[in-house]
Amino acid sequence: MREPGRTFDSLSCVHNFKGGLHSMRIAALAALASLVLATAAGAEPRPSAYVVPGPAVFPEGVAFQPSTGAFFVTSTSDGTIFRGHVSESTTEIFLPGGEDGRTTAIGLEVDDTRLYVAGGATGRLFVYDTETKALLASFATGTGGFLNDIATTKSGDAFVTDSMRPTLWRISADLTTVEPWLDFTGTPAAYTPGFNLNGIVATPDGKYLIVAKSNTAELFRIDLATKEVVEITTDEPTGGDGLQLQGHTLYAIAGGAIVEVRLSGDYTSGDIVSRTTDPSFRSPTTNAIARGRMLVVNSQFAQRPTGTQVLPFTVSSVAIP
Repeated sequence: MREPGRTFDSLSCVHNFKGGLHSMRIAALAALASLVLATAAGAEPRPSAYVVPGPAVFPEGVAFQPSTGAFFVTSTSDGTIFRGHVSESTTEIFLPGGEDGRTTAIGLEVDDTRLYVAGGATGRLFVYDTETKALLASFATGTGGFLNDIATTKSGDAFVTDSMRPTLWRISADLTTVEPWLDFTGTPAAYTPGFNLNGIVATPDGKYLIVAKSNTAELFRIDLATKEVVEITTDEPTGGDGLQLQGHTLYAIAGGAIVEVRLSGDYTSGDIVSRTTDPSFRSPTTNAIARGRMLVVNSQFAQRPTGTQVLPFTVSSVAIP
């Protein structure tokens, strides 16, 4: 039996207990808010542009390495490969031009610690170790082509577009062979006069490649199991260079802008969501998604014939559309 007068004391105790819990919650929320603010204040700064030093770089390709925060940029003039970090405003020479017979460099791809380099009109391909800079493999595909862009798949194979020869090249995962894996003759992506296949990206499920055809602004899906090629139908022309894929959202560089395309579940159709430009863009070519931002290479190819390039050459860092 409770003693008279104890009821009030018990209720008081419960009230005080609840009040204590409320105060603890407020204190915890305040501590969490302080931690978030402190983290934001101490976060690494992200430059709006990265300098690629040199008077005649005319960069083209870019690739990001998630494990280190590093990115790589090519020089089409002499084959130099530059390396930067997303928190630093200036890149530096990673592989000197001319080394290993690399006299020009176009597209890049990073797969773990492997850096793949496409050699354009030289018909050469190179694979380097990003930690040691060692040349892991090099291949020659003959003359008459233009090795442009590279994508790696879940199998470890690397696929390379050729803008002049109707061929998709494959570098084996063990880096022992390169082969003409697919002939586009007679397919929906059959070659026509001009600059043909350019950008390339693999789908996250490892089933398909998506490629862009520059001279017709078309996109195509390639089935890795059957080699079937189908056109990706869109409401507006989209194809170009610099393909990046997040889920079913494709980002292409075309017409001096980032084109955002929402693709269907089977990657056979898509709708244009947005076209994004930036005052810093100067003949943008390729792109890479790097820790919540998009890196866009300013090639200045339009200034190349006249020698009126604006120095320094840069890679823009912009918000992902």
